[in-house]
Amino acid sequence: MLNVTDLRGQTPSTGDIRRALPRGGTDVLSVLPQVAPLVEEVRAHGARAALDFGEKFDHVRPASVRVPAEVIGAAEEALEPRVREAIEESIRRVRRVHAEQKPVEHTTELVPGGTVTERFLPVGRVGLYVPGGNAVYPSSVIMNTVPAQEAGVGSLVVASPPQADHGGWPHPTILAACSILGVDEVWAVGGGQAVALLAYGDDQQGLEPVDMITGPGNIYVTAAKRLVRGVVGTDAEAGPTEIAVLADATADPVRVAYDLISQAEHDVMAASVLITDSPLLAEQVDREIEARYSITRNSGRVAEALRGRQSGIVLVDDLDTAITVADQYAAEHLEIHTANPRGVAERIRNAGAIFVGDFSPVPLGDYSAGSNHVLPTSGTARFSAGLSTHTFLRPVNLIEYDEAALKDVSDVVINFADAEDLPAHGEAIRARFESLPTTDEA
Repeated sequence: MLNVTDLRGQTPSTGDIRRALPRGGTDVLSVLPQVAPLVEEVRAHGARAALDFGEKFDHVRPASVRVPAEVIGAAEEALEPRVREAIEESIRRVRRVHAEQKPVEHTTELVPGGTVTERFLPVGRVGLYVPGGNAVYPSSVIMNTVPAQEAGVGSLVVASPPQADHGGWPHPTILAACSILGVDEVWAVGGGQAVALLAYGDDQQGLEPVDMITGPGNIYVTAAKRLVRGVVGTDAEAGPTEIAVLADATADPVRVAYDLISQAEHDVMAASVLITDSPLLAEQVDREIEARYSITRNSGRVAEALRGRQSGIVLVDDLDTAITVADQYAAEHLEIHTANPRGVAERIRNAGAIFVGDFSPVPLGDYSAGSNHVLPTSGTARFSAGLSTHTFLRPVNLIEYDEAALKDVSDVVINFADAEDLPAHGEAIRARFESLPTTDEA
């Protein structure tokens, strides 16, 4: 069922590996011409334009952008107890992990009277995007909101697409998760128009713009985030979800098959990749997928994703090569199913999140492991990190020198300024210790 890429008997270069690996065809640049006019229209006309685009694309127009408090409260009241329990337990675990991520302010004394203090200040206002589409994602509410709260962000707004089946408001489970988390500002707007409205706001409608936008979305959301970057901060660009499983002959083919199927359930463009040095395991996993995928309710979506060019099996000669390939693939989610999974995991340099051993599957991380599931995709884990408390903090240096400390380093600064042909920099130092001539005196 899965396409096979055979790298055995080769010593491929980094470029060879990257070209050979299964990848999807998502191209943000290709949709920028479509999204740019939308962003400009929302920038110029605010909420009205955003609602117009929502009506065009989602075929529903909510009564207002901001969801009324009573609608949010009613959604929480109507939540099934078992779902509430799952949300609350996941919040507890995610909050515990993200609370411990917050760095501590520290001061470095370079000389007596000369210090640099690093403080960590939260972003002032954040827009958190929660997608609609094929599934309902209260988990994304948790994964965006909790780290922002733990960072100390004072103002949060969640944007999620309106749903025709729910009175034009976002899905009730999304609203319920917001309510449980204490988020009382929710906007019923999705897609690129949501990103634009978050970035530019609408003063007349009382919709305050944000300083940063985070959260996953489709290619149009990603394109809009690229267009407003610089006006606001954004997290890493998120493409279709992906899983890579690095496995040797000791892996359980049934477990590996189910993990690959589970990620393919998200989207027809989702990527599921097995990297292994065992041809027998590859055959077994492929056979188990074929035998089992049709049982799941979303089998059509799963089949299209698994048969797509973004999914497949990569055969290699040995474990060392498998690790090299996994690092070049730089998966959003990387599972390790080997004889020594922790040892292999510690050798991996590039992955959004690493799931170690048989009992740490990706679905655990999607909801309740405590880690964050908003992760870099499409190989960007080579230089990007997943969402965390750090995302919402800005390190700021406080430079505090007294007269003696500045005097001690003044020659260094003046000589540097002269070397860069910026004499006024040096004069700003000298003016504190000597009388410099005025224009008339010169």
